[in-house]
Amino acid sequence: MLKKFFLLCSGVDLKLIDTCSNGEQNKYAGIGATVFFTAVMASLAASYALYTVFDNIYTALFFGLVWGLLIFNLDRFIVSTIKKSNSKWKELLQATPRLILAMIIAMVISKPLELKIFEKEINQVILEEKNEMTLRNKEQIAKQFEPEIAQLNNGIKALKDEIADKEKEVNDLYETYIAEAEGRKGTLLLGKGPVYQEKRDKHDAALLELSQLKQDNNQKILNNEAAIGQLQADWKKAEQDTQPIISNFDGFMARINALGKLPWLPSFFIFLLFLAVETAPIFAKLVSPKGEYDFKLEDEETAVKTWVEQQVHQRGVLLDADVVVNGKVYTDIQEDEDVYAYKRKVAKQMMQDQADAFYTKQKKLL
Repeated sequence: MLKKFFLLCSGVDLKLIDTCSNGEQNKYAGIGATVFFTAVMASLAASYALYTVFDNIYTALFFGLVWGLLIFNLDRFIVSTIKKSNSKWKELLQATPRLILAMIIAMVISKPLELKIFEKEINQVILEEKNEMTLRNKEQIAKQFEPEIAQLNNGIKALKDEIADKEKEVNDLYETYIAEAEGRKGTLLLGKGPVYQEKRDKHDAALLELSQLKQDNNQKILNNEAAIGQLQADWKKAEQDTQPIISNFDGFMARINALGKLPWLPSFFIFLLFLAVETAPIFAKLVSPKGEYDFKLEDEETAVKTWVEQQVHQRGVLLDADVVVNGKVYTDIQEDEDVYAYKRKVAKQMMQDQADAFYTKQKKLL
């Protein structure tokens, strides 16, 4: 039963292969087994690749099965269409397009398995890339908020400096009228005279301005600090909103790129392995000698080809003979007096009928 299944996978004519020897059947059963297991590996590889895309095992298995059936059909077609001939160069030329297709298939089915085999190394590369992306993302977000925050902080500093300058001015005025009262500066007269009062009034006015300035500037500082707090909250929220995008940056394409950053030699050997498996049925067909099945298949195909050529040739000969016979028949008819007399009579009657019709039509017009 298993042998029959593998023979079916090889694409041979089951009725014809049954008439061949056991060794010939085993050869094609081996080719069919290679085709089948290549399709199985292709299905597993596609399922894993699609699982990394859809993250759903049932969807991945379904499409992986479809992909495996497609590869199975292609391999079966490739093997079954290579015909054995007496010229190895002719066979190689015939198999060249199929070998190119086999290389493409091997590349496609090997890549997902490479991703699975080197999964730990790929995860490390992706982790490093995610860290770099996180840092770059923070830098880009910071460029959006830092200038405005810095501007608000500069505004706060300017407001505080304005208060400090006013306080210094008030303190200087205080020192001036105290020194006037003590007679250390100004008029150098001890006591509270008119000059003292003038300087005291100036100090008190500056003190009131300082009080109002503090009230106004402190409110502005609070507003700026609130704006800074809101910007910092928006900054943090922007980082939180973009982080899931970076965290999910581990899809199929990202893994392919990460695989490309690893040493190429191990991946290349895995590709060679799949290439050997994929092209094994083709090379087995090419290097194997022309066997019993090939002779019988050629006998059946050439028999049909010969029969068709005979039919086409016979139709051509029949057509040529029919042309010759028809030519002789019509030549003999040309020399027949009875035919001539009949044709003359008919033509004469036709001319008379035309003349009568013309006469009748002209008469109606008068």
